[in-house]
Amino acid sequence: MKRRTFLATAPALGAAMAGFSASSFPALAAAPSDLLNASYSPTGELYGAYDAFFTRFWRDKTGTAPAIHVSNRGSGAQARAVIEGLPADVVTLALAYDIDAIAKAGLIAANWRSRLPDNSTPYTSTIVFLVRRGNPKQIHDWPDLIRPGVQVVTPNPKTSGGARYNILAAYAWALKANGNDPAKAKAYLKALLKHVPVLDTSARNATLSFLQRGLGDVLIAWESEALLAIAQAKDKTAYELVLPSLSILAEPPVAVVDKVVDRRGTRSLAEAYLATLYSPDAQELIAENYYRPRLAAVVRKYAARFRPIPMVTVDQAFGGWDVAQKNFFADGAIFDQVFAPG
Repeated sequence: MKRRTFLATAPALGAAMAGFSASSFPALAAAPSDLLNASYSPTGELYGAYDAFFTRFWRDKTGTAPAIHVSNRGSGAQARAVIEGLPADVVTLALAYDIDAIAKAGLIAANWRSRLPDNSTPYTSTIVFLVRRGNPKQIHDWPDLIRPGVQVVTPNPKTSGGARYNILAAYAWALKANGNDPAKAKAYLKALLKHVPVLDTSARNATLSFLQRGLGDVLIAWESEALLAIAQAKDKTAYELVLPSLSILAEPPVAVVDKVVDRRGTRSLAEAYLATLYSPDAQELIAENYYRPRLAAVVRKYAARFRPIPMVTVDQAFGGWDVAQKNFFADGAIFDQVFAPG
């Protein structure tokens, strides 16, 4: 079967999706019709909605309704699980470093970024603060997190991709606020982590600690998690979103796990599953589930939800994920130097 490749811009790709038909994927009838998506922890609601949409789309186009399963855990832990044998057909993780780790283990082709638009990131997010009703500790920006008596909730960057974005966002702000002095930025991180009572294993677990266990005065979170928490609260005034003066662009990428799909015969299904994320209807679902869409028309439609916020990027501020991982999160790197357990 000739593979379809989607290297167009998101709008062009959206138009292309409208032309999908059963004949676009002639091998499907002979292939397994189930698929496992190994995703990072806060995407359960997003992929719950998307999987229902994609199942209908695929059934209408091919006559076959696929059975789609999602595994959720911290992004770093998820990458290790796939490397150790979790038979995921696709991965939808928090950051490129985790997919690169799977690629280095020989399970994903090294060119995975170029297979889909926007370096294979069909949606984005950023890092914000979630506080309780009335913002009693008056949390407005990064300096407020290290004031006496403030408890901060954030997950463990050794297992959570969201936590790595949190740490980098905090460091980027501290670097800018202190004249690009890395020693002062490192000192800020050390002070911040002293205000964290516990490091949960994933972004979703950290959110649950804040919401359900009542832990902390402020949650450093994915924007998608904060907006979802506010939307799902019985009392819509129970929580407030706070945008810091500087944050970071979070770009959660997606990729087909080549070794698994070639062994299972699910490549056609897996490739379509990820490509369809760029379709107009899927981009709507993405925005409805509080992730920032890529498609310009959907971005405009949801402009009031996703307010502008100054952001750095991992490439711009930290030299890319390989460099950031080595400098901040490898054994003995900056995080280990500034974090004192207990």
